[in-house]
Amino acid sequence: MTVGDTAVGLTCHILREDPALAGRLEPAQRARAIDECVARTMRVGPGHWDGEVADDMTGGIGLLILDGLLMRRVGVDGRFGGEVLGSGDLLRPWQGEDAVPTMSRTTGWRVLEPAHLAILDRPAADRIAQFPELTGQLVERALERSRNLSLVSAIIHRARVELRLLMLLWHLAERWGRVRSDGLAVPIRLTHRMLADLVAAGRPTVSTAMAELTRQGLVRPMDRGGWVLLGNPPGTPLELDQGAISPPRHRRRAARAANRRSTFGRG
Repeated sequence: MTVGDTAVGLTCHILREDPALAGRLEPAQRARAIDECVARTMRVGPGHWDGEVADDMTGGIGLLILDGLLMRRVGVDGRFGGEVLGSGDLLRPWQGEDAVPTMSRTTGWRVLEPAHLAILDRPAADRIAQFPELTGQLVERALERSRNLSLVSAIIHRARVELRLLMLLWHLAERWGRVRSDGLAVPIRLTHRMLADLVAAGRPTVSTAMAELTRQGLVRPMDRGGWVLLGNPPGTPLELDQGAISPPRHRRRAARAANRRSTFGRG
């Protein structure tokens, strides 16, 4: 089990690193904002990360991911959930950690790919505040993260783990997918244990479900981690319930046997 190394780096121009933030600024404002909105940065290597920031963040906004992938994991009574975060996401990993929870819980961060973060402390927040459009964009980013969590919550309510996994992978592909001649690549290195946290299932169940998706030609593992999604994304919930993914062979045999028993019993 590795621990991510943290190092505070040089100052960056936030809007050069994340140009989308400046999308709603008028051209005359944009040039000034690019020059004036600067922040110190930090880099975190792959592995477990405690989420600590050495600097005083009182009055600050948080950490803005400029590059890299992270996973947040939360557990209650031995069961875990998680979310994957990347470029453009806002973090406040220290927020609420000193509060006394009503339920015992554990939290943790893991850096999946080396992360480059902008430290939006009080000085950086003061610079950003000169441009209200930037504040609006940051709030939008925070709300988008909330919407993504709500979508994942809806996904994990699907009864079949194969469907949960397929829907999750297509959801991740919306953001990190890369079109290839043989399908849509999702180059995110997630272990089956991590996938289990994301879809609220056991690790052995996820391994079995991934093998079934591969057998059905819906997913193919990539050599260096990640998956290639084949075919079209999952359809409506009704289509999914009607068999967009075939149940594993042992389930089909059990279903046929049950149908035979039901038919004979009606005689």
